[in-house]
Amino acid sequence: MTLRFRPPRRGLLLFCAAGVAALSTFILFQQRKPAPQPAPPARVLAPAGPAATALGWSARIALVSGDGVAGLRDGSAAQARWSDPWGIAVDAHGVSYVADAGENNRIRRIAADGVVSTLAGGREGFADGVGAAAAFNTPSGLTLDNAGNLYVADTGNHAIRKITPQGVVTTLAGTGTAGYRDGAAAQAQFDAPIGVAVDNAGKVYVADTYNDRIRVIGTDGIVATLAGAGAPGYGDGVGTEASFDTPCAVAIDKSGTLWVADTGNGAIRRVASDGKVGTFARATMLDDKPLLRRPLSLALTHDGFLYVGDMAHGRVLQFAPDAQMAVLTGADGDGDRFVRPAGIALDAAGVLQLTDAASHRVHEIRPAAATPTVQSPEPIGPAPDAPPPDTGGRWPVRPQNVRHEIVGTVGEARGAYHGDALDHLHDGLDIHNNVGAAVLAITDAKIEDPLPTWGVDELREGLSLDALSYIHMRVGRNIKDAELDATRFQLLRDETGALYRVRVRRGTRFNAGDVLGTTNAMAHVHLTWGDWGYTRNAIALGFKDFADRVPPSIDSVQVEDANGKAFSRKQRGRLVVPRDAHGVAIVVEAWDQVDGNEARRRLGLHSLGYQILAKDGSPAPGFEQPHMTLVFDRIPADSAATKVAYAAKSGITVYGSAATRFRYVVTNNVRDGKFAAGSWQTDQLPAGDYTVRIIASDYAGNMAIKNRDLPIALLDPADIEPPKPERKASRAKRSSR
Repeated sequence: MTLRFRPPRRGLLLFCAAGVAALSTFILFQQRKPAPQPAPPARVLAPAGPAATALGWSARIALVSGDGVAGLRDGSAAQARWSDPWGIAVDAHGVSYVADAGENNRIRRIAADGVVSTLAGGREGFADGVGAAAAFNTPSGLTLDNAGNLYVADTGNHAIRKITPQGVVTTLAGTGTAGYRDGAAAQAQFDAPIGVAVDNAGKVYVADTYNDRIRVIGTDGIVATLAGAGAPGYGDGVGTEASFDTPCAVAIDKSGTLWVADTGNGAIRRVASDGKVGTFARATMLDDKPLLRRPLSLALTHDGFLYVGDMAHGRVLQFAPDAQMAVLTGADGDGDRFVRPAGIALDAAGVLQLTDAASHRVHEIRPAAATPTVQSPEPIGPAPDAPPPDTGGRWPVRPQNVRHEIVGTVGEARGAYHGDALDHLHDGLDIHNNVGAAVLAITDAKIEDPLPTWGVDELREGLSLDALSYIHMRVGRNIKDAELDATRFQLLRDETGALYRVRVRRGTRFNAGDVLGTTNAMAHVHLTWGDWGYTRNAIALGFKDFADRVPPSIDSVQVEDANGKAFSRKQRGRLVVPRDAHGVAIVVEAWDQVDGNEARRRLGLHSLGYQILAKDGSPAPGFEQPHMTLVFDRIPADSAATKVAYAAKSGITVYGSAATRFRYVVTNNVRDGKFAAGSWQTDQLPAGDYTVRIIASDYAGNMAIKNRDLPIALLDPADIEPPKPERKASRAKRSSR
């Protein structure tokens, strides 16, 4: 396929549609700001008919509602809170309806003035009724028909529900029990459907997610299978000859063609009214990087353009009818990204409304102004100060209420088995556990990701459970690969009996202490808090009896030139650093331990920085405060950050290093999910004697004291003494060798 991709500043694409002038009062989106959050303006709909859609318009993201903290609160948009906002639909009056799953299990309403209220639901269950008398279980996809009725893919109830404009909830199809059965709506069965769409005739189309099928509910109430073979697979064809893998969203165009977000296949599929399935796009690449990888949500324009929310990189993609593609948001990488763009809808003005489920926010995406002006950044992603899950101090291994050995911390350099010792930054906490021992949930939680497992039978195999991920285990099975709990874990095997997938449905609940699987050959549990690009330091979860009173150790401090060569010449007992040097880097080799660690165990640090002190010990100009450059609080999603944080010869023994070494480049910056190369500008200080002081701290706040100071002489070239010639050995010494 042909790609159109022109990344301007921040990687957003240039807007070229007619009608931009009418929207030019809006301004360019900049960077994320956590708080405070101003009340968003009311949305104003365009008075005229829709304009032609352009490919690759420049987007501005604005917050509609949610502060990035999971919760339940109606009221003004700025104050409202969401748990797991998923499907979204917008009516002709600018009212948005959102399926809020997670702990809320409600269908909520955002009025045109931004006020949030609850339309229906309020408890987890399966009940028809009016308003709060009705009950849902993990409602996901939403769609509106021409009469203003809402249709809900009620995932946890394996049903499709209908809500009238008056808030009357009825069950359109499904028995409340997972299964597969066509026929009369009251007897038909689905398996955790996530996507739903309705055509102009009133037929309802369902992405029957874990049946890997596309179903249709006729106006006569009969449920039929339109396409899909009933097991994960990939193949075009007619009806049951075609295969899907975990389809999560559907949208119907005016010609009657159904579009499918085939999430597990990384594909956009099209299904004709006769059940013929074709592939529109799959695993689209740009510069050898996948752009279309986990499509999760779809929206169609009046003239056949398609918007796709892609979960893998938190992007919104745009496809033209001829399959040309543009990156609407997130083109510059993963610095400011959505976590789980679960729902997309277009309002009457052509503005995109988007739910970011794992960030607990609702956004809108508008064309940026032709001439951007300065604006306060809008928040994206989970709130950086959101409270941690309530773990009760539990550990993910037995016994859960006593201390276990920590064998890896957040921010450490990690390698790859192909030989690169600096492949990625460690984003979790490693806790020792014997091979085959149980891995346990540390808090009550619900599965929110429709594809929460990965890497079956690989060392990296794991499970995502709400905001926590448990990695390096056999998900849902014991050391002999026997199933632990058939009601929660579906073990899919091929015709030879080989396991190829462990499925856990969206909406599945686990309680603290439940067994999630067993530790594999890695002999530890890797526990991660937060989604990719927004991972936080898991030590903050709090673990019973955990203590860290051991300060970090600094082995060496080096000053290097732009080529990575350490300065070594000394004058008057001080390291000589030329004032005219460029690209000067300060490299610190350091490591940490926590109470109870084995003596051989070396862990990474939490934060590092440096300060230049004058000869009398006072801070040098520009260094009144330490420059804290490396803070492993939120790990960047781009693995290139690893080689910014660490110098060569860093690595751990698991990936082939002779010894565990952490050589930090403290003149570079890695913090707050972002990274950038830097250097010490030595010419900004006058010549003289100084001390380079290293600030090295672990998460508990223990500071390294020993070896933290390096005396230097910052000299102009004319003041640097030439090296002394080596003294030749005496004849007697030479003859004795």
